[in-house]
Amino acid sequence: MQKWNLIVDVENCTNCNMCVLANADEYVGNDWPGYAAAMPKHGHRWIDILRRERGQQPMVDVAFVPTMCQHCDDSPCLKAAKDGAVKKRDDGIIVIDPVKSKGQRAIADACPYGAVWWNDEKEIPQIWTFDAHLLDQGWKEPRAAQSCPTGAIKAVKVEDTDMQKMIRDEQLSEFRPEANTKPRVWYKNLYRYTHAFVGGTVAKEVDGIVDCVPGATVTLLKAGKSVGTAVTDGFGDFKIDRVPMNSGAYTIEVHAPNGGRKTMDVNVTESVYVGNIMV
Repeated sequence: MQKWNLIVDVENCTNCNMCVLANADEYVGNDWPGYAAAMPKHGHRWIDILRRERGQQPMVDVAFVPTMCQHCDDSPCLKAAKDGAVKKRDDGIIVIDPVKSKGQRAIADACPYGAVWWNDEKEIPQIWTFDAHLLDQGWKEPRAAQSCPTGAIKAVKVEDTDMQKMIRDEQLSEFRPEANTKPRVWYKNLYRYTHAFVGGTVAKEVDGIVDCVPGATVTLLKAGKSVGTAVTDGFGDFKIDRVPMNSGAYTIEVHAPNGGRKTMDVNVTESVYVGNIMV
């Protein structure tokens, strides 16, 4: 049977918040019986966007990560619910019944992603429902995907075998794999949020003038073993990404086109710009 999945491409998210606004437009002040009670105007972000800055001037980047209910196949909220308050639909979507869930704070507390929001006024747990009420009316995708101008959010309804192939082919990953909940929200280029980079500039001095060195090969070594390579661009800059944060000591090895060679040590906690490496 085909089931719903969401694919979020971190590289394409620009923090425009259109998905957040579309979600608020759909649920604030609107009850959808059997699916969701109205979302509070303030305090709730059923779709939220996380932010992480990496590096130091002049080499800095920013990643934005839309997060929401992960619609897990092994759902902690479902296990914590009583009296059928949480349902896992055949199409993969999780729905928290706005009537049966009243008073069940344990449903919200069980979520390892912090994606189940507690409504103090109504005393119910609430989530982004994948816009199940719209999909049941024949919509082709939820509003979060429909409203995204950069294609960072895409909904797909496919067989599980096809989804597994897509995960392998597109190198998709879970937001928090240690939670082990079998989510249906998948992330592309998540390393921009979860990992660090090592960057720098290769330069040389000729006749008292410091100039950049394009085309130099830079290798990042961990305990003598290569873990990443890069070639400097026209400005002599390089960036080696997907380095685990707080992973300790590395060696940078530079081979310049003119035969120059240089090594230097670097310690990785967060992303780091090492400055000029003179060859």
